[in-house]
Amino acid sequence: MNVTPSIPLLVNEPAFEYVPGSPEKKALKAVLSELKAHEIDIPLHIGGKEVRTGRTAECRPPHELARKLGRYHKGGPKEFKAAIDAALRARRDWAATPFHVRASIFLRAAELLANDWRWTLNAATMLCQSKTAHQAELDAACELIDLHRFNVKFAEQIYAQQPGSSRGTWNMNDHRPLEGFVLALTPFNFTSIAGNLPTAPAIMGNTVVWKPASSATYTAHQLMRLWKAAGLPDGVINMVQGPAAELGQVALSHRDLAGVHFTGSTSVFHGIWKKVGETVSSYRTYPRLVGETGGKGFAMVHASADLDVVATGLIRGAFEYQGQKCSAASRAYVPDTMWPKLKKRLADELATVKMGSPEDFRNFLCAVIDKSAYDNIKGAIDHVKKNKSEGRIVIGGKCDESKGYFIEPTVIEAKKPDARTMCEEIFGPVLTVCVYPAKKWADALRLCDRTSPYALTGAVFSQDRAATLAASEALVNAAGNYYINDKPTGSVVGQQPFGGGRASGTNDRAGSLVNLQRWVSPRTIKETFDPPRDYRYPFLREA
Repeated sequence: MNVTPSIPLLVNEPAFEYVPGSPEKKALKAVLSELKAHEIDIPLHIGGKEVRTGRTAECRPPHELARKLGRYHKGGPKEFKAAIDAALRARRDWAATPFHVRASIFLRAAELLANDWRWTLNAATMLCQSKTAHQAELDAACELIDLHRFNVKFAEQIYAQQPGSSRGTWNMNDHRPLEGFVLALTPFNFTSIAGNLPTAPAIMGNTVVWKPASSATYTAHQLMRLWKAAGLPDGVINMVQGPAAELGQVALSHRDLAGVHFTGSTSVFHGIWKKVGETVSSYRTYPRLVGETGGKGFAMVHASADLDVVATGLIRGAFEYQGQKCSAASRAYVPDTMWPKLKKRLADELATVKMGSPEDFRNFLCAVIDKSAYDNIKGAIDHVKKNKSEGRIVIGGKCDESKGYFIEPTVIEAKKPDARTMCEEIFGPVLTVCVYPAKKWADALRLCDRTSPYALTGAVFSQDRAATLAASEALVNAAGNYYINDKPTGSVVGQQPFGGGRASGTNDRAGSLVNLQRWVSPRTIKETFDPPRDYRYPFLREA
């Protein structure tokens, strides 16, 4: 083809509201019923083939443990090696596939997801990960559609980055895929992250071995079906679910490991760095390590802040999707002059919040993801109950696992600024408040900056411009995504690229050109049209 394609202009995918009686609400409920009616058998996807090992685990909704959605087959070292081999076999052809062909596959996936596939991915996310329709729509539909569309545009911009040339020469940058395979490790909490981590490298011509979180395998299977429907060739993305330790042993020791695209816990990412460091001399090339890890999102509240804005920001920021976001508002610093009124406002508002199954669209909260998460969050709450010197629970605190993993939205008033729940990531519906003297804004900012090892998200609520400016300066390294008078969650692709530093990751900005740049290895090419035929330079002549 003698053509230089131009990716269509981009706009963010609009979200459906799912108001009563709307066509989208009827469509989503119909697919919810359909998925619940049929148990599925989820294979590994290796080289375009469905692989079933017979070693299985069940998929059950966290909010309805009595129901079985299906089962998934678990791989081991044999299957992990087979997935790597499949990715390496597919690499040559995929890397040689013209960009406009690769781009069209993911643009088509976005278009399919924007239409009938929307209900499938949203319903799967609601059932598998216990998300409300609103949270699933923003995640599994809108954000993933945006990532597929915008990442293709970012790739086009990277390929367009070309050097200048002097007369008689032509210089080019060849943005090559990495040499080897990319390992993608994805978390349970965002279908969009599960969809982005394997596809961002694939868009740039890489082939991928993808291990989804076990608790989100049901949704991951639907993603593989979507990409296959969009025309993704066999072996470009290979999905292998199974014990992470076994996959790590195989993949991180492989000489052809070219990169790791990771979202998960800080401790696991530390382990990846350590393993890569120990093995570095045996790799064909230095692996690219791209990771977004933990967070302890803060909300700094100034005395001038609007009470209604603060209450809304904290409720949405701390408790949407049960606080299972690395960006969640997990700690707040509130002036003593505002805290009594804010505490009452939070109590009054949270008393109206309903919790239960996402299939009941009136529920604001659902269940946390699994037994391990439930025990960890409950353990943090119980710690406060037992250690009165650290703080006291002022709202919520009840936990119930009789039918599903339900934990009430919980607000803790810390009695010391370095209390455990002020510092550690809990990943649940728990907000800890540190009350500070209203006149000591600067001291509170310094306290916020040094309390947590993380630096992912944060928000400042203030109507005083000088106070807002002081916060922006004092907290310059405390958050990669920083919000003023808004909750610290809900970044939008193309508007607020996502990432953070310190213990929160490598800050390679998912949803931006920066992230796509990590999946190529540039080669500079110089062509000389009329090359010299004599080694002698003019300066060699004496006269």
